[in-house]
Order: sequence, then C-alpha cells, then structure tokens
Amino acid sequence: MSAVANPTQIVKKNYVTAIREALFEEMALNPDMICQGEDIGILGGAFGVTEGLQAEYGASRVIDMPISEACIVGSAVGMALAGKTVMAEMQFIDFISCGFDQIVNMMATYCYRTAGEVNMPVVVRGPAGAYGGGALYHSQMNEAWFCNSPGLKVICPSTPYDAKGLMKAALRDGNPCLFFEIKELYRKREVEELLPEEDYVIQLGKAAVRRSGKDITFVSYGQNVYHCLQAADELAKLGVDAEVIDIRTLVPLDEDTIFTSIAKTSRLIVVNEAPMTCGFAGEIIARVSEKAFEYLDAAPVRITRLDTPVPWVKPLELYVLPSVEKIVAAALKTVKY
Repeated sequence: MSAVANPTQIVKKNYVTAIREALFEEMALNPDMICQGEDIGILGGAFGVTEGLQAEYGASRVIDMPISEACIVGSAVGMALAGKTVMAEMQFIDFISCGFDQIVNMMATYCYRTAGEVNMPVVVRGPAGAYGGGALYHSQMNEAWFCNSPGLKVICPSTPYDAKGLMKAALRDGNPCLFFEIKELYRKREVEELLPEEDYVIQLGKAAVRRSGKDITFVSYGQNVYHCLQAADELAKLGVDAEVIDIRTLVPLDEDTIFTSIAKTSRLIVVNEAPMTCGFAGEIIARVSEKAFEYLDAAPVRITRLDTPVPWVKPLELYVLPSVEKIVAAALKTVKY
C-alpha cells in the first residue's frame, strides 16, 4: 500500500514564502494597505514574492507600476500622506538609486519636518546581495546609503522566521523602512523553517545570538550570517569557540547585544558583503571602539566586499566577496594576537 500524505502535516517554509505570507496577512488585517511595484501584480514579482496577491486583493490595492523607481517611491509617499500603508517593491535593490531623492529627501524627513505629526508608513523592499552571478547591476548591497539618512529604519533578515516577523513589524511601525531581502536565500532549502500559525512580529532593533561562544565574536547580517556559522564550525575543530550575532536590523542597532558579547570574548570580526569604505561594518567597529574599547584584547577586523563592483565571472565574484575561508583565517590571526 502506498503512503498517503497527511494533509495536516506541518511543512517548513522558505524565505520567499515567509515574506509572501507576511504581505498576504497584513493586507488582510489592514484594508488601507497598498502594494505597488514593477510586475508585482499579474506576474507576481520577478521572484514570485507577490504571487497571487493581486488576484486576492484586486488591482486597486496591488498595483503594477511603470519602470520608474522615483514614481514608485514618490507615489508611495503621497499615498502614505493620504492615510495608506504602502509596500513599494524595487525589482532589484540595485535600482533603488533611481528613487533615492524621494527616499532620503521626502520619505525620510516627513516626521521630522512636521514635528512628529505625520507618519510615513512605507516599506521599500526588494532583492539584494551577490553570490549568484548577477554581476554589477544585480548584486549590490547599498544599505549604508540609507543608514546615513536619519528618519529611515533599515532591516536585513537572514531567516524565514525573521523575514516574516520583521516584515510585519515594519508594515505596522508607522515609520519608513528599507527592507533588504537576500535573493540567494529566497528558495534555499537549507534555511527553511517551521513558521508559527499564529500572528507574530519581531521587534525592530533587537539582534539574535545564532551561536554562543567565548573566544571571538562574529557580527553579521543577511547571507553572511551563514558564512559566519560555517566558519564557527570550522574553528571549533581547531579549538576556537566563536559566537555569532545576527543584528537583523541595522537601524536601529542593538548595541547592547554586541557589547555584551565582546565583554565575554574580547575579540570582534564584522562581516558584510557591501564595500568596505564607508560600509556598515565600519560603523559597528566605530561604536565598539568608542563605547566598548576596554573589552577588546585585539584590534577589531572587517571582512567585506572589496571596493569594486561585483564581477560576473564566478571565480572573480567569489574573490571580491566575504567567504568562510576569509573569516576562518582572520579569526585564527585575531585569537592569537
């Protein structure tokens, strides 16, 4: 007799499904929520994040927009001023630069220039990151641009559970949020998780300790969290016990979790795939140097992308990006300092 699947069996969800569920649920909970972006309606988004959304909620709430990021963000600002909550998709986060003026000069500043009277409930989200052969126009991590713009919250989840809970938190926050989704994690089987059936949110500005350790602290976010975890496994074979912190939100930043870890390990490596110069890894190290210097027994280290566009050829792409091997080598040098 052949086995029959249990219809009530709990199935693990991937990263893209988690984000899609968050959007569906928030659209159901909030009749004033609008979604808009290029090809998000009939097509369901370039990566399928909004698949089925327009069929469920109609073309008046799930709007296919022209290829103009300035228009997508600018109209989102206008709708937020009219009382709507807006999810604005960038088909690739690389092209968010085309809507940069609307984000940093309009969306980010409204609360301040109205003395707190005007909320701006807009979440600008989209696929980001490298490692997939997308070359220079489809591999960027440009989050530091927006961390430098007061008024914006910046989010980058690494797990399906976090992707759903942080998306729901962002859509309910009332402040403008930039939501960086790691496209290489969208359908990666290794990161699939069971998600709660009940409604949940994850607090913005709270990091997660992914692995406890006593010898060195790794701080990261997005896909590089997994590189850090793999490096920690390799280091454990060599007798080095690494702690891995996933900050999850860059702005606001959970400094306390980072400082508490460094107080225990006395050593720090920050890993992210944006360029090194003026990147967010440097911001984390600056804050540690200013506020937790007395805990350090070695100079903190950044492992980032080289200051170059991401190449298309795979060996060159991997050469310029962070890797498990680079993290392990830096950690061994740091613990021997």
